[in-house]
Amino acid sequence: MKRLLLAAAFSAAVLLGQDFKLGSTVGDFALGDLAGTPVRFASLRGPVTVVTFVSVQCPVSNSYNGRMNAIYKDYGARGVKFVFVNANRTEPAAQVAEHAKQNFAFPVYKDGNNVVADRFGASVTPEAFVIDSTGVVRYHGSIDDAMDIRRVQEQRLRNALDAVLAGKTVERAETKAFGCTIKRVKREP
Repeated sequence: MKRLLLAAAFSAAVLLGQDFKLGSTVGDFALGDLAGTPVRFASLRGPVTVVTFVSVQCPVSNSYNGRMNAIYKDYGARGVKFVFVNANRTEPAAQVAEHAKQNFAFPVYKDGNNVVADRFGASVTPEAFVIDSTGVVRYHGSIDDAMDIRRVQEQRLRNALDAVLAGKTVERAETKAFGCTIKRVKREP
């Protein structure tokens, strides 16, 4: 019972701090590149931007490495900008840098105190947010519907990107992301 209450309190705290919800405008925020240099979101965003939370240690996130590379390649060529974020306190920047070098065709940024994850209300890795040209969150959720690529029935992130790029409403604007929980810094109450 105590665990359930703690989980509910944690979820409420995350949601109360959430600024960037489906349908809201994403303001500027700071991340760090993997050398520790601050980078502003305003310098990373494009006409359509995808913010995706990833992990080094999460097997679910790692099962998506190839799919994330493919989406980056396919949609980057269409002008979509990608911001991949590691917000886990248990994964230092050096470890994230080595993982990114071995696995990704794109840069990964560090959210050292999970402030950005809190502002998005991100809770697991991988978890994606699509932001349109006006800065509004048009999709929030999973990349697709199955960890095992052979079982994928619905390309959720690709469908959302196709709709936003075509100027249409995203049919399923919010889906349940699944994966490993983001390991947050402990905050004083």
